[in-house]
Amino acid sequence: MINQIIVLLTTFKLFFIPLYHSTDFEVHRNWLAITHNLTIDQWYYESTSEWTLDYPPFFAWLEYGLSHIAKLLDPEIVKLQNLNYESQMTIIFQRLSVIILDCFYLYSAKCCSDLITNGRLLVFILLVANPGLLMVDHIHFQYNGFLYAFLLFSIFSMIKGKYLWAAFWFSVLLNLKHIFLYIAPVYVVYLLRAYCFTVASTDGVHTAWYSFSSRNLLKLAFIVITVFTISFGPFIHHIPQILSRLFPFKRGLCHAYWAPNFWALYNFGDKVLQYVLPIFGISVSSSEASMTGGLVQEYDHVVLPSITPTVTFILTLLSMVPALIKLWNLCADKKYRAMSFIRCITVCATCSFMFGWHVHEKAILMILIPLSFLAVLGDVDGRLFLFLSTVGNYSLFPLLYPKSLIGIKLFLLLTHCAIAFGNLPALYVVPKVKGTKRIRKLRLPMLSRIECLYIYNLIGLWVYENAIHFILGLDKRLPFLPLMFTSVYCALGVLYFWIRYYYYFLTFNLSMVPIQSVESTPQHNKKIK
Repeated sequence: MINQIIVLLTTFKLFFIPLYHSTDFEVHRNWLAITHNLTIDQWYYESTSEWTLDYPPFFAWLEYGLSHIAKLLDPEIVKLQNLNYESQMTIIFQRLSVIILDCFYLYSAKCCSDLITNGRLLVFILLVANPGLLMVDHIHFQYNGFLYAFLLFSIFSMIKGKYLWAAFWFSVLLNLKHIFLYIAPVYVVYLLRAYCFTVASTDGVHTAWYSFSSRNLLKLAFIVITVFTISFGPFIHHIPQILSRLFPFKRGLCHAYWAPNFWALYNFGDKVLQYVLPIFGISVSSSEASMTGGLVQEYDHVVLPSITPTVTFILTLLSMVPALIKLWNLCADKKYRAMSFIRCITVCATCSFMFGWHVHEKAILMILIPLSFLAVLGDVDGRLFLFLSTVGNYSLFPLLYPKSLIGIKLFLLLTHCAIAFGNLPALYVVPKVKGTKRIRKLRLPMLSRIECLYIYNLIGLWVYENAIHFILGLDKRLPFLPLMFTSVYCALGVLYFWIRYYYYFLTFNLSMVPIQSVESTPQHNKKIK
């Protein structure tokens, strides 16, 4: 069955080759040219194109390797001056490079799904057929599947107790894409608690004394330092320049399309106050914030205090602290360490998504990927996965703006919803819905009334964005309005998920009836069908 799924998915990806692609397509073509033609001491200085190299060294080396294959197929691909070059061979090569590198992700998903007894195939499908991943990588164009393979490899190693391998895979991941620094504190806390603090003695009932192993700490340090040395060693004299490329704080608080996070709500609140306050006789600046046009630049809010990178960093770090403390305490029981680790990754990824600086909407995948693995392991995980996967994948729709892609977006999302809502509830006892027969049919399984209402309202939002907005003739005067509505509405959903899942993680304790261990059959807090 897994082989059949892989063949089916690969076929879909091949059909996507001639479809629309974003500016990221030219970004990666330009990186092929930079790494192929210039010496490594020039890679992070080249600025012929506006799409300068801004990924860590390991990804630059990946582009360097791909460039030699590209040159054999079409030498024009790797010419620095060929800006926006899009020959048929260029499109085919770059699309196929994503599909082939996806083999790493397929294998990592297989490894993680093999850890589960009940729901193994479902987890594999949820991981590899994630509609957001398909849209972002194989239509919009990026290499996220390849990157998330290393995250899954590290999770797999951590669950198996292979801590050094987990540290290795995650270190490699950080040197492929630095955005995963957001969840690095989870790895630091977990590895210190689970690997560096070893059990010295126990009375067999209540008390366990732990001793710190400096030897294990040195092993971890050696792995991490070695990986970073191999990555940044050749660029030792250019590290300040690399860091300036990796962390370009002048890009502004929000991306061109606001990611559905706290800052989308903040921006929206600023715009509302800008128009409401004059009604009450309170004067405000008449200047238009650049965010209304979706520009990717620094700007000042009109009414609310403007946000700096320092503010977002502090908020992100503070929001993670309770989860990290809870993880430290949960690690006391070896049996549930792995589950707590993955849940903490999900929580901290959501914290970074909610409060980070210049968050890309595609970062929602950092939450959805580990949450997909958790979906079959507990009823709360499963319910909130159903909710967030629907909202999060819908929030990516604006990335594929051509009208010709509407059918494909809907097909991917609705197929995913059908698989998830049709199979996930069978693992748990779903409470019977009270009310008339019609209400029971409309109620989505596992979700509460308010969650169902929120999901159904996405239909109205979609109708407005794709029909009503144009019928009213607003597409010329207010072109950014549909994007703002999508960001703000989906931000409310992500905020709801963050609060509910964070509360669940913080209030979970080892005296509760366990949810499923990854190596046992599914259980949950009540009774399993």
